[in-house]
Amino acid sequence: MRVIGGEFRSRVLKSLPGMDVRPTPDRLREALFNILAPQMEGVVFADVYAGTGAVGIEAISRGAARSIFIEQNRSAANVIRENLRTLKIEERAQILQGKASALLAALKANIVFIDPPFDLEKEYASSLTLLGEKPSLLAIAQHPPRVQLAESYGRLQRTRVLNQGDNLLTFYQS
Repeated sequence: MRVIGGEFRSRVLKSLPGMDVRPTPDRLREALFNILAPQMEGVVFADVYAGTGAVGIEAISRGAARSIFIEQNRSAANVIRENLRTLKIEERAQILQGKASALLAALKANIVFIDPPFDLEKEYASSLTLLGEKPSLLAIAQHPPRVQLAESYGRLQRTRVLNQGDNLLTFYQS
């Protein structure tokens, strides 16, 4: 796995062995950040269910002021720390270790990316409902086509769906 574009383009990122962490594919990250490019400069980006941290690191590489990583798995959080240290961007990042549902209410970010593990489908609705209570937010959910997300969650209204192979990116704006 590597950073696709920006300041750290082509830099290799570490990952966890096995299937516990399912990194966002390179092509999907590229499509996501091509869409977000006009909005990235100076934002606070949150990578929720962060896994390896690839999406949040890509955000920093493409101009985000900082990224917040939410990850419950201790081993995955350590991989994120190592990736941040390797790129020397620890000061532009914050890692919150714990359940997303417990941490989202206090989250202060402009753009939030959520990609819960496939076996935690209920996390989409609970996370988007919590985010729907916040003003001025762009939320993006990566999910398989079989997971149907609602048109709206509180203040969040669906604005776009991007289909890319086995993944959908659903965009919500408040």
